[in-house]
Amino acid sequence: MLGILGKSLSTGIVTTRYPATPPEVSPHARGRPEIDWANWKDARPSAAVCPTGAISFQDHASQRQAQLDLGKCTFCGLCAEVDPCIRMTSVCECSTRRRADLVTSATYLLKADGTHDHPPCSVTRPKPGKAATVPPSNPSFEALGHSVQERARRLFGRSLHIREVDAGSCNGCEVEIVALTSPVYDVERFGIHFVASPRHADMLLVTGPVTRNMELALRKTYQATPDPRLVVAVGACGCSGGIFGVNYATRGAVDAVIPVDVYVPGCPPNPFALLHGILLAMGRLESQAG
Repeated sequence: MLGILGKSLSTGIVTTRYPATPPEVSPHARGRPEIDWANWKDARPSAAVCPTGAISFQDHASQRQAQLDLGKCTFCGLCAEVDPCIRMTSVCECSTRRRADLVTSATYLLKADGTHDHPPCSVTRPKPGKAATVPPSNPSFEALGHSVQERARRLFGRSLHIREVDAGSCNGCEVEIVALTSPVYDVERFGIHFVASPRHADMLLVTGPVTRNMELALRKTYQATPDPRLVVAVGACGCSGGIFGVNYATRGAVDAVIPVDVYVPGCPPNPFALLHGILLAMGRLESQAG
C-alpha cells in the first residue's frame, strides 16, 4: 500500500487540462487530412485509393467538382501517400452540428488531360463547430470545470448522463469512449457520467453503422430517453456508415434512423475528439433553450 501511495505521489497529476488547453496529441497521430486546394492538380488518384469515397469528384463538361467528406474519412492516410497536395494533420477537433459542415468542396476548370487548371474557381469551406467555453479570456481549469457543470445543471437539472449505444461498431470507438473515464481524461470532473439505462440518460452516444438487427433497438432506446435529449453520432460509421455504407446488413449512418445533434468524425475519434463533440452538443441544446 505504501508503495502504491509513493508511486502516486511521484507520478503526480496525469489528467489533461483539455479543453482549457489544446489537445495533447502526438504530432504523428493521424487526424483530419488537409488538401492544398489552390495547388491540387488532380483529384483522380486520391479518389481512386480512398476506401470510403471520402474524396470524390464529378465532371461536368469542362468543370470538375471535387470534395472531401470528413464524415466518411477514416483518416487512413492513403490519399496523402499518392498525392503530394494532401497531408495528414493531427487535428482531432472536427465535430460539427450539421452533417453538411463535414464537407469541403472545390470547383476546377479542366485541362485536356483531365488535370485541374488551378487555382480553383471556388472553394466551399464548412464552419467548424465550437465547443462551449468559459466567458473570461483566461479561464482557470477549475473555472472551466465549474462552467461545464453549471451548464449541465441549468440544462438538465443535474449532471450530464450518457448512455452509449453500440449499433454495430467494431469496438474501436468503444475503446476510446472507455478511455474518457480513465485518470488521463477523467470526464467525470465535468459532472459527466455514463449510465446503464436510457431512462436515466440525457445523451445517447451512438457508435457504428446501424445494423438492421439493431435498428429497432436504437429507435426504442431513443424513445426511452427523456426530453430534453441529445444524440451524438460517433466515428465515420456513425456519421456516414463508414467502410460499411448501406447494404443488406446495415442502414448506414445514425441519422438514417434517429435525429442527430452532433457528428464526431474519425476512425476511431480519440478521447479529445469525443469530449469536443460532447461539449459541442451541450452548447447546441443551450442555444435551443435560449
